[in-house]
Amino acid sequence: MYTLTGLKLKNPTILAAGVLGTTGASLCRVAREGGAGAVVTKSIGPTPKTGHHNPSMVRLDCGFLNAMGLPNPSYPSFLQELEFAKNNSPAPVVASIFGGNPSEFAEVAQGLLPAKPDAFELNVSCPHAEGYGAAIGSNPCLVEAVTAAVKDVVNVPVWVKLTPNVADITCIGNAAEAGGADAVVAINTLKGMAIDIESGYPVLGNRSGGLSGKAVKPVAVKCVYDLYTALEIPVIGVGGVSSWEDAVEMMMAGATAVQVGSAVYDRVDIFSEIGAGIEAFLERKGYSNINKIIGLAHEMV
Repeated sequence: MYTLTGLKLKNPTILAAGVLGTTGASLCRVAREGGAGAVVTKSIGPTPKTGHHNPSMVRLDCGFLNAMGLPNPSYPSFLQELEFAKNNSPAPVVASIFGGNPSEFAEVAQGLLPAKPDAFELNVSCPHAEGYGAAIGSNPCLVEAVTAAVKDVVNVPVWVKLTPNVADITCIGNAAEAGGADAVVAINTLKGMAIDIESGYPVLGNRSGGLSGKAVKPVAVKCVYDLYTALEIPVIGVGGVSSWEDAVEMMMAGATAVQVGSAVYDRVDIFSEIGAGIEAFLERKGYSNINKIIGLAHEMV
């Protein structure tokens, strides 16, 4: 058993927000069949949003480009799905939430409390939803205020998901920690774009979107490395993790746990495979526990 911000996980792998997290049943499937140590819901906000026009997602050679636009039914309509997941999932269920200001974040958190999520993840990092996500997450003062507002109304761990689309991610991480965050999640997607050369039109309906998948892993590793040095709270690494080797690399950079997103599109049991691979690696290398490799790269300089 593995502990992260007080939550008990069977392994240090977590379903990332926005992937198979739109229903309680899909969250339970990832926990049961996929073997995830914990699962995170799709980001839920204060009011219903339809998201951006299609195409909203495209697969590239190096990963995925998406501009979903935070589609969601709003927290009152999602409450039943969250309750189902919480009552049936064998793994902790984390509610990802968003809002346009601190009071909206607090409103959504309070509205979902009856479902008793095990933790909240604050989405202050989505790069393709005007007025939300990175629009807040690039401002340290707002990040601190949002975090503090949610901490004031909940009694479970609060994670803050950070955007890499800033000059200095440690500044944003410090703001989250100052607001009372129990952990930070790094990173969300990188701003990106694709153009159809035959027509000249941007591929995505929103023109630009967020890049995820293998191409962003080096960026995520560097962000985790920097945050590990700057913060006292745990860093949860996410971005391009598709194998146990990727997970170990992220942990050596300083990640206490890893989230998996894009790789789930190929196979849902990737979590079990990564967890088993980490255990085999620890045994082969003679490490007594996983804590021996967290931040190991910092000792090699």
